[in-house]
Amino acid sequence: MEILDRLKALEEKFESLAHQMSDPGLVSDQERYRQVTKTYRELEKTIARYREYKDVARQMRDSQALMQDEEMRAMAREELQSLEQRKEALLAELRTLLLPKDPNDEKNVILEIRAGTGGEEASLFASELFRMYGRYAERRGWQVEVLTLSQTGLGGVKEVIALINGRQVYSRLKHESGVHRVQRVPATESSGRIHTSTATVAVLPEADDVQIEVNEKDLRVDTFCATGPGGQGVNTTYSAIRITHLPTGMVVQCQDERSQHKNKARAMKVLRSRLLDLEIQKQRDAIAKDRRSQVGTGERSEKIRTYNFPQNRLTDHRVNVTIHRLPEIMEGDIDPIIEPVLAHYQAEALKEEVRV
Repeated sequence: MEILDRLKALEEKFESLAHQMSDPGLVSDQERYRQVTKTYRELEKTIARYREYKDVARQMRDSQALMQDEEMRAMAREELQSLEQRKEALLAELRTLLLPKDPNDEKNVILEIRAGTGGEEASLFASELFRMYGRYAERRGWQVEVLTLSQTGLGGVKEVIALINGRQVYSRLKHESGVHRVQRVPATESSGRIHTSTATVAVLPEADDVQIEVNEKDLRVDTFCATGPGGQGVNTTYSAIRITHLPTGMVVQCQDERSQHKNKARAMKVLRSRLLDLEIQKQRDAIAKDRRSQVGTGERSEKIRTYNFPQNRLTDHRVNVTIHRLPEIMEGDIDPIIEPVLAHYQAEALKEEVRV
């Protein structure tokens, strides 16, 4: 079977890496050491499952041998059924583990949340979404740094852009991009009528400087006085930065820091990540142009979720999963919805692998 041949080759590579790591001379070459240890860690789970698979196959052969013994036959048959189920489960997991890895999975992310339709209620919902992702980051030991924030008078958020640092941030959050819809009675609604509002979420892999080269000639950089809260030092100096990327028309501005240099550095970080995301979207569109009818094309215009507060219900429309525990979700307990979404996209990738 092709999959077993691939796994055998990977195990040989894994053992070779283990041998290299035992060589004291490897540490002297830091770049090679990092590459070897990184590849070793990436293969660890796959090889562990493959070795478990081989052990289950060996146990099955032993049980089949016991089938020749009349006294042991009933017990051996029951054990074989259990082992067969475990073998199939391991094989399914191994198929998933062998899928091509997204090169951005280990990256930090730029999280952008903006209020959509619905006025002040949309801004309040955008603020709550940012809090939800912040609480989720805390649970996973990630760090959140706000790069730019535009608030409303009632505590809502027009726009917030943040950098989330941590392990496998993009792999967990990459399918959160899209339109999030909320249905509830706003605090300002005296008649008790349910309103529908939206906020948009964009999750961009943080771009390395070497990945995305930005030519200074392609940029128009404007400075202006910051507005809103921040103290007189911020509001009376030309510290705010607006960068326009002329080839794409992308505009990024940052005014949260007193220093013009710091604001420019933050704006460039966001710009590079948006340009990287644009390249990723182009690649996905090229690959997926003949499968537009499939669920989850990745278009950000898609309404991906509905948060219905009167019914204590969250529904993800891409995977048709509904969870009745909205308060816990808004406190950052979002793995119960992230997991089925990840499983859905893995299943779609497996279908494509088989088709190819």
